[in-house]
Amino acid sequence: MAHIRIMRKQQLILILFTIAFGVNNAFGQSDQEIQWMTWDEAMAKMEVKPQKVLIDVYTTWCNWCKRMDTTTLDHPQIADYINENFYAVKLDAEQRKELTYKGVSYRFVKSGNRGYHELAAKLLRGRLSYPSMVFLDENQDLIQSIVGFKTVRQFEVIATYFGNNKYKQTPWSSYQRSYQPQLTTAGNEK
Repeated sequence: MAHIRIMRKQQLILILFTIAFGVNNAFGQSDQEIQWMTWDEAMAKMEVKPQKVLIDVYTTWCNWCKRMDTTTLDHPQIADYINENFYAVKLDAEQRKELTYKGVSYRFVKSGNRGYHELAAKLLRGRLSYPSMVFLDENQDLIQSIVGFKTVRQFEVIATYFGNNKYKQTPWSSYQRSYQPQLTTAGNEK
């Protein structure tokens, strides 16, 4: 008798799981996540297939960085867009590993109790503020660095501006003013 009750509970759990999974798919939600890679992995891929690079410059102690990860960057449509249009790199601005960019080696510089990585300083043009998003073109040239936490909607506008090459022909103020959401809707923004 106890064995039958356990089987019924397992069947009920399976049915509930199936319903929940079906509801998520019906609303277009995905389990898509950004395919983050290291700096070295992205630079190796650039040698084979050049593509724009999105660099999330963060620190382990930055609460706004963590919040942006769990809201903006975890949004399934944002993740899909990033994966389709960029190599995505997580760059700890305080890491100790030596990194090479365009033939130059960059190292960690001790400063007070912490320090900073020279590559983070170069990409952010000396403005070490976190979180920051850095966009590189297919030739590894800096397009723009964007400082501060961004909501899903704010980040969508920025990512599509660079991802769709609008920055080459349209001033940011015009693009931002006339932008119509493509990836997100007001109901599913985190």
